[in-house]
Amino acid sequence: MAADLVGRTVTVSAPATSANLGPGFDHLGLAFDLRQAATLRVVASGFSAEVTGEGAEDVPRDGSHLILRSAVAALADLGCEVPGLALTADNVIPHGRGLGSSAAAIVAGLLAGTVLAGADPEPERLLGLATDIEGHADNVAAALLGGLVIAYPGPDRVGAVQVPVHPDLAAMVYLPDTSVPTSEARGLLPAEVPHSDAAANAGRAALLVEALSRSPELLLPATEDRLHQRYRRTAMPESYDLLESLRDKGFAAVVSGAGPSVLVLGRAPSLTHLPDQPGFRRRNLSVGTGARVEDRSAVV
Repeated sequence: MAADLVGRTVTVSAPATSANLGPGFDHLGLAFDLRQAATLRVVASGFSAEVTGEGAEDVPRDGSHLILRSAVAALADLGCEVPGLALTADNVIPHGRGLGSSAAAIVAGLLAGTVLAGADPEPERLLGLATDIEGHADNVAAALLGGLVIAYPGPDRVGAVQVPVHPDLAAMVYLPDTSVPTSEARGLLPAEVPHSDAAANAGRAALLVEALSRSPELLLPATEDRLHQRYRRTAMPESYDLLESLRDKGFAAVVSGAGPSVLVLGRAPSLTHLPDQPGFRRRNLSVGTGARVEDRSAVV
């Protein structure tokens, strides 16, 4: 079986994502039109990664690369082994900025491995594998399915549902020059929070689904958070100051994922009034689709 796979090649892509979106901690995710593409080829021996673009200088070039590890995990789950894989990727999603670069890599690798094995990419299976690798489902669910996603724990494995997004919804992200590891940002969160804060976030998260799907005029109150953003301020003081400044001006700003990027949600015309900010570069984003196979012509 392994020898039969040598030479098979597939190109896949997965979107950048933002998790939490303010109050939806670990359960809400939104995909964008910024996409990570990757080409994987089964080779006779060895694992290698040829990577350019964002964060290329910091990622491994061997089988420990996250896309390769994820592809191998997908193959193993299907009972397949390969003698080697060669990855080619041009990274476009900033690393360590809260835009789901790891989730995109995991989902891209899982999708590629599944296609190389000749199996159907069943979303439920891929979501379970992706969550096992990532540790939580919000980003990987959005990267896999696209659009706005609610991830939730099921009896055996995590589940996810897509929610229609208002056609006028757009986003602007402020990207800082520095990164913050997700593990560091998570380490700042308290083990317990006041009941009043938990109750407030539950209400805001429910309101946020309404705001993103049908009522963008509610985005400012809907993005209020008490569970995680303020606790991370010490790791990203400039980002938190920017967030507060933007919200004071009436913009629905949140920390993107674990940060330190600041995401602003709203109707596209309103985002044209956003100010520049020293130490940050801005990028316009639109809601994106989920992971997909870009080229499977070499898969037989």
